[in-house]
Amino acid sequence: MTRTSQSLTRAERARSRPDLQVLLPALVGGIAAGYLASHRLVRHALEATIALMGLAIVVLASGTPSAAQEVIGAEHWVEQAGNKIYVWEKYVESPTAKKVVILAHGSATAGKESFDLQVPGKPSYSLMDVLAREGFDVFALDTRGFGRSTRPEGHMTTWEASEDLNAAVDYILKLRGVERVSLLAWSWGTQYGGMFVMSHPNKVERYISYAQMHLDSPDLSRRRARVEAFRKHPYISIPEASWKPRFTSMAPTEVNDPAVVDAYARAAAQIEFMSPTGPQLDMATLMPMVNARLMPVPTMVIHGQYDDVADLDGLLPFFRQLPHPNKRYIVVPDAGHMMHLQKGHRLFQREVVGFLRTP
Repeated sequence: MTRTSQSLTRAERARSRPDLQVLLPALVGGIAAGYLASHRLVRHALEATIALMGLAIVVLASGTPSAAQEVIGAEHWVEQAGNKIYVWEKYVESPTAKKVVILAHGSATAGKESFDLQVPGKPSYSLMDVLAREGFDVFALDTRGFGRSTRPEGHMTTWEASEDLNAAVDYILKLRGVERVSLLAWSWGTQYGGMFVMSHPNKVERYISYAQMHLDSPDLSRRRARVEAFRKHPYISIPEASWKPRFTSMAPTEVNDPAVVDAYARAAAQIEFMSPTGPQLDMATLMPMVNARLMPVPTMVIHGQYDDVADLDGLLPFFRQLPHPNKRYIVVPDAGHMMHLQKGHRLFQREVVGFLRTP
């Protein structure tokens, strides 16, 4: 069952302000068809709502990426507890004097393949390229067990991934001479990324929680049935065809571009010849792993309307507990769990860039 704004429980409605009850159905249900002609008025109304409630669930017209500029890529390696952690960087012209953004991948595939997917004739699907052209110095790590980083023999854990992220952040802070970075974490990345924010809020300028799971996420319920298999096998092999169904779990076919799905499956199968099950085991047995009350930084919670791990019912309580007054909750139409690679990806990018640039 797809959960949109109408899925708020009676208890949630009772605790919400009256204007929230009006805003959610209007935005997620009714505005989508007509927002292209009226998005300026919608934006003004939302700004007033943000001031009143500290909450925004936004549907906006897609913007056009900046004019094509050459994006430069650079590889880095970080040592962490005997593991080599791979970090991929992208920027335009020079990395100096720019805001730094770090991208934390999920439990599927590595950072470069997740966020720098190159699809012939479709440049907007590389989130790293888009952010680099918007003036950011962008990094994506592979935690241990993924991509080009060290693959331990046994299970790797979510806590270890948070330590890898911390080591990468420390390296980047020194490399670029900055005091803080902004972090965008996707899916399982919201768990080790959230742990990092809880432990090191002084290193974080802004945090974007993208497609965050919660204890009752539908997809996690399916994973719990496989706990014993995860315990038995620290790694599993996933054939190319099996990387594709993630695009259509609770999301209609029309939100996907077959060329993008094929490119992702091909890239994932090539780099993840062994996929670690440690993240799956932790998500099935240790949730919740993050505490919103211990994350005192500006935060945006964002997910697609068809996401199968992130939904309003499960995440609004988390959102309300975030202590920093600068916080946003955004639902993007035409997108599921793979939002940055689906039809709604330009709206997603626009919201991400806007939040990262907020004074």
